[in-house]
Amino acid sequence: MPGSLSIPSVPPQLGGCPAPFRARGVSRSIPGCSARATPRFPRQKEPAVPERARDRHGHSAEGAWLQDLQDDFLSSLYSCLASKPSTALDPEYSILFFSKYDARKLLGSLTEFSQQFSRVPVSLEWSLVFLNGLWERMLQVPGIGTPPVLLPWLHGGLQPLLGHPEVFGCLRAKDVSCEQFQLLVAALDGIYSQLSVQEQRNLYAGIKHFLTQHGPSQSCHSPNSTAWFRNFLGSFLEHATVEDLQLFGDEATLQKFARDPVNMEMVGNLTLLRETALYYTLLLTSAPAFPLASLPDRFLCYLSPGAVANLSAEEALGVAQRLGRSCPWSRGVPGASLELQVASSLLRNLEDFSPAVLAALGQAALGLSVSRIQENIPEEHLEAALPALGRVRGWRSEQARAVVSKLLRSGHQILDGQSLAQLGTLVGGLNSSTLWSLSPEVVLEAIQLPAFAQHVDTLPRALKRILVEKVSSRVAHPSELVRLIPSALASSIPKSLLVFGEEKPNVQDLNNKPWTREQAAMFFSDVVKAEPDFSRLSQSVLQGFTCAAASAVGAERFQELARVMRKKKVKLGQDQLSCLLRMVTLRGIPQDWDTYPRDLLLFLSPSDYAGNCSQFFINVGKANKDVLPREDPQRQQLLLEALECLGVPGTQINHTSAEILGWLVCELDGDYIRGSGGSLLKDLSQCGSFLPEQEEAIRDVLSSGNTTFGPPSAWSAFTLSELSGLVPKAVTTWLRNFAWDSHLSREELATVIGGLLPRRHKRAEGLTLTLPFGPRAHPDHSLWAQGSPWSSSGLGRGSQGGSESPSLEVSKEFSAGCPAELEITKTMLDDEVMPTYYIPEELLRACLQNISQENYLYLENGLSNILDYPFSNPQLAVLKEYLDERYPNGYPEKVLSAMGPLLPLLSPEEISTWNMSSADTLAAFLKTQPQPSDSLASAAIKRYLELGNALNATALDAIGTKYVCLLNATDLKAINPSSLKLVSLNPSACSQETKNILYQKAKEAFSDQRHSPAYYELILPYLGGAPAADLKVLSKDDVNMNVSTFVTLRRDSLMLLTPGEWQSRAPVRDWAALQKQSELDELHIGLTGGVQEGYINLVTPKFPAMSSAPLGTVAMVFHLLPALLLSFLTVSILS
Repeated sequence: MPGSLSIPSVPPQLGGCPAPFRARGVSRSIPGCSARATPRFPRQKEPAVPERARDRHGHSAEGAWLQDLQDDFLSSLYSCLASKPSTALDPEYSILFFSKYDARKLLGSLTEFSQQFSRVPVSLEWSLVFLNGLWERMLQVPGIGTPPVLLPWLHGGLQPLLGHPEVFGCLRAKDVSCEQFQLLVAALDGIYSQLSVQEQRNLYAGIKHFLTQHGPSQSCHSPNSTAWFRNFLGSFLEHATVEDLQLFGDEATLQKFARDPVNMEMVGNLTLLRETALYYTLLLTSAPAFPLASLPDRFLCYLSPGAVANLSAEEALGVAQRLGRSCPWSRGVPGASLELQVASSLLRNLEDFSPAVLAALGQAALGLSVSRIQENIPEEHLEAALPALGRVRGWRSEQARAVVSKLLRSGHQILDGQSLAQLGTLVGGLNSSTLWSLSPEVVLEAIQLPAFAQHVDTLPRALKRILVEKVSSRVAHPSELVRLIPSALASSIPKSLLVFGEEKPNVQDLNNKPWTREQAAMFFSDVVKAEPDFSRLSQSVLQGFTCAAASAVGAERFQELARVMRKKKVKLGQDQLSCLLRMVTLRGIPQDWDTYPRDLLLFLSPSDYAGNCSQFFINVGKANKDVLPREDPQRQQLLLEALECLGVPGTQINHTSAEILGWLVCELDGDYIRGSGGSLLKDLSQCGSFLPEQEEAIRDVLSSGNTTFGPPSAWSAFTLSELSGLVPKAVTTWLRNFAWDSHLSREELATVIGGLLPRRHKRAEGLTLTLPFGPRAHPDHSLWAQGSPWSSSGLGRGSQGGSESPSLEVSKEFSAGCPAELEITKTMLDDEVMPTYYIPEELLRACLQNISQENYLYLENGLSNILDYPFSNPQLAVLKEYLDERYPNGYPEKVLSAMGPLLPLLSPEEISTWNMSSADTLAAFLKTQPQPSDSLASAAIKRYLELGNALNATALDAIGTKYVCLLNATDLKAINPSSLKLVSLNPSACSQETKNILYQKAKEAFSDQRHSPAYYELILPYLGGAPAADLKVLSKDDVNMNVSTFVTLRRDSLMLLTPGEWQSRAPVRDWAALQKQSELDELHIGLTGGVQEGYINLVTPKFPAMSSAPLGTVAMVFHLLPALLLSFLTVSILS
């Protein structure tokens, strides 16, 4: 009858559902929870079996079958537990079922169940039912309140049941008191460090549910204790968000909790989420006259600038010292910018910068402004404090230049390596001319000192190159150069200096340095000859793989080399992989592809793979997608084969198929994106760029409302912030524009739009707002407003709902001048959200007109940092207009190096007036991010040359491959070959005249290596300008030319190689016979014999055996990669 419990007489069988788990029960207020009271935790005495259940069914829980159940009995029930129960269940049946079960057997069964199903949680309904009985039984175990006894139950037993926070609601239904729950939290806290992160999160979610399901007033607050965080959250506070804290109590209550000594001691040892740590710090410091001396060191890193603005000099120095010791101060680490703002604010309170004070600041010295260095710190104090200042990590280039320039002007001399090394982290403040003036002996001595070598990594590229040139001028052998140069400078060694010739390389020294692929190619042949065990070669050395070197080691050792490259995850380029594939398949298609570099799979078909096609594409998804250019047809071919393999019906891609596709989802067209709905959004987030139709499809999917985010009309600030981390960056502009048109308040917009637009991204016309801190979902919280820079500027306390911000109110008065509260001061210039105060842009214009000379110098010296703020295009135009007024005859060098965000507003005509007087300045402008357009770069190079500057190695390195095609014949002819020897250029995309001139320059530059095997690698980028005579000479060296080089050769040179002779050879003839003649014509090398338009080619080519390979093997190679035959074609040409 309904509600009855039928106890089976035999153990449940696999896949079967015993009657207790099929029965119809009684619904409760919390479905699956028993309202029966639970004794205090921990509990030692067994409870009585529920009388109602015992009387109704007439059965005892002590039946023999209960004691005979095997350890896998719970696992056998999983087919019943994976979905919802078909009917409601009375949880007291669960209590009855488990109450007399042997605890050790039960734990064993639970542990086995957990191991099998921990990643597939039990349904919520079954979790609620089971937790009732298991929880009751667990509390009967002696010593359950101690970590050794509790841990196996929670870590190995109950884990699958704790995936739903709602299960903790059962504790409320059982009338568990706050005192009992506190004991539970204490026990859980005792095993916290032994839990996995996911287990910690699951338990925290349950704790939060218990504490908040009936609102903050029922959160176990006690008038007798404010140690609430310690009592009811413990170490689980590490997983609490700001929104969570605000659910636990109102602001006044949270402030009391935060300042409780017990809580402070605990929190000082935890690692909170960043926003939570910021909020907790605000809770502490928002009290009037809160003593910062009592603030735990960990929270110093989360102070706001306003919190330290009014300290005395003594207090500011004390906090600055602790700040310097306690915080990470690493660029790119979240919070580093905030630390700098706080340090800046602290140091404004100091007047005395004695050597002792400067030394005591430590990392906080990064808060020194350039104007303070130049005007307020005596030269003798800087010199006395130099050892300490040289240990500070993270100087901005303008700060380092200010310190070093002031030292040198005061008479400080760099006479030997020790005095150069003493600059430490400030060495980046040297300019090129000063470094060039030092003798090679000084540099050679310095780089051998660890105190100097450890700081060269952050130097500008130009300074690194000078150091290498200085050392190389005093070193006769490449092995000695490799040994002496620090690892941080290794990538700056010109590849022409890494030719060993007859000298045997020291493999260990090469292994210990990081090389570029081009550098490693110079000595790869020497290394594989010298090293008998390829497994001892580093990944950096192995990436220099060349066909010529691999061919020389023999077939057996080559297989070993290929497998070592797989084990060490060596990244190779497309040409290297093409060569590798050809050599791997010379004796047939391998059956053990998984032992070769995974990127080879990009050029195969599933039929070439020994495993099933799904496994093939799983491995393709793990390959380096950047090997194939975005528009490469091979990408689309792989996608088509993958869709066929997976049997995808229509245009809908499910989650499993998307996981197998990996990065191939980035090749799906708009129809597949629309057909798959929101299920593809997460997978598409890995794609760097999209075609217009793909972007449109993503917008359509989001706009449809048929995603987990719901209709756009219902999107909140939290939703948009969540989307910003999920959808492709290409679509964030659309989301940002949507946000502006939404109902969100201005503060919510600031948070959302700031998250959607990364720094130095191209600005849209709408203002981009960011907040340095603040909860995503509740940016209008009043305490956050108090802690924001607005409060320190006197701009109010934030806003609620959608009310206007103070800056919008005062902006109405911009026509009357700059409001006093918006005066551009050092505090304002240090504020990352400065742009949010000046809306519309006319307000910024008015305030710039009133800026003091002192504050302007501060703006100018920190321009690169300030332009990094999220200004809108109209605001950037105002800033540029102001700079134009200040410098009517052209910008000085220190301004030019910071022009990146202003590039869209520049014209070539303006650049023609600049003082582009050094290669350093040219390099700073051309390397800025985003990089200048061709028209702007051309104007800058032209101006540089007009001022009488030479195209030396520094200038050519700055110009690089990106801009080398902009040089005219006159400029190119003026290049000194010795300068070309020190840089890496690739003019293959340039005009034929440019390639011809640069080839002759390169030929002269590398003439001393003409008879070295490395000569081909050196001259390779310039072969597009080589005459036929030089190609014939080169062919005698048995070179292995790749396809990308071949197609750049001069057409007239190829014609002089008598194509009639090589065109009739196999495999050139047979390969040509399979191609459309129109496509062969596009090669411009005189190939004929292709298929004419309108005809079908039915020719089956036959290949003569190559070497010892059988005919079938060669035919198999043929279908793998048509481009491989071009490499054969090249060998035929040059032989």
